[in-house]
Amino acid sequence: MAFVVLVSTTSFTVNMHYCGGTLVETAIFNKAKGCGMEMEKPSTDGCSITKNNCCDDKQLGVDGQDELQLSIDKISIEQQVFITSFVYSYINLFEGLNNNVSSYDDYEPPLVIRQIFKIDETYLI
Repeated sequence: MAFVVLVSTTSFTVNMHYCGGTLVETAIFNKAKGCGMEMEKPSTDGCSITKNNCCDDKQLGVDGQDELQLSIDKISIEQQVFITSFVYSYINLFEGLNNNVSSYDDYEPPLVIRQIFKIDETYLI
């Protein structure tokens, strides 16, 4: 239950770097490094050459849940019945496991009169 609450309240961002329409790199929780083919801006202001950049960065943000039910008085009757039945069955689940019941305690092993494996052996000479 704690794992479900942790996952549902966690927010994260997925950064994706596309180069030429193809996904090159994906990063979670940090920025994608890229492919190294990003276009640089011209060094002079008078240069009017414009080219389209083939690389594109996209972000996908997943927001976690902000509304958690922290008070117990808002739990419905069905939820209370489920919680009590779960606790009752869990407590009774391990009852009686300390008794190691063995049905072989009253029986003794048979006495060995002869060594049967010696009688049935075959030797090749």
